[in-house]
Amino acid sequence: MRSNKTPDTLRAIDMVQNSIIHSRIFLIGMMGSGKSYWCKQLSGKLKCGGYDLDFLIESSEEKNIAEIFAEDGEAYFRKTEAKVLRWFGEKKIFVLATGGGTPCFHENMEWMNKNGTTVWIDETIEVLAERLKPEKEHRPLIKNLTDDELKDFLYEKLEERKQYYAHAKIHLKEKDLELKKILSIVNS
Repeated sequence: MRSNKTPDTLRAIDMVQNSIIHSRIFLIGMMGSGKSYWCKQLSGKLKCGGYDLDFLIESSEEKNIAEIFAEDGEAYFRKTEAKVLRWFGEKKIFVLATGGGTPCFHENMEWMNKNGTTVWIDETIEVLAERLKPEKEHRPLIKNLTDDELKDFLYEKLEERKQYYAHAKIHLKEKDLELKKILSIVNS
């Protein structure tokens, strides 16, 4: 069957699809990398909705993440996480801070790449550990670790997750983490 769409029409469709994808930003990276912070900064500058996936899961489940892990287990949490993530396929313009493990389960990374622009915020293990020390009690994966064990855990988790994070369309290291620079990279 022949398409009745002209080359100009097809180009216009591609442009619209590309602009929609660039209007959907998924922030990925390790816990403590600043995804929630950068979500607020970017959504404010881009004048669009900014969302935190963990917060949305907590709202839908009426429990905090630690309670979900303790009562229902990680497998249940990851299934719920994928379901809530897919809801963003219906939204047009947003910035979403995902959980550190989100890209690693249920083909979430592939889905995010098809439906938007993925941005890996890549902070050093030292920075992550310093940020997470005071928050350990609220994070189920690290709550029982000593400060010394925390760095080892983060290193091991990053090694596990790098294979998923590496598929991000944009990779920002600490030298790139300033608002003007991020906006110019995301908008290019």
